[in-house]
Amino acid sequence: MPLMHRTQISLEKDQYELLTREARRRGVSLSALLRELVEARYQRRGTSRRTAGDALAKIKGIGSGSGEAVGRRHDEFLYGRGRA
Repeated sequence: MPLMHRTQISLEKDQYELLTREARRRGVSLSALLRELVEARYQRRGTSRRTAGDALAKIKGIGSGSGEAVGRRHDEFLYGRGRA
């Protein structure tokens, strides 16, 4: 099992109830469900275990003479997603 980091979060009552119901339905702990949700969210975009430094290194110098509107599309370059 990978090294775990223990953390404490605050959830609204409705959020907590929704997550605990779903965890029970799946037969997993609330922690396991939250890890699954985080992994699914960031794995899908291909950013799991990627640091902010990795994303910044990837775009270093991209605006110099590239002809692209980098300033307006910074989310796409930094996070791999387009504008909402």
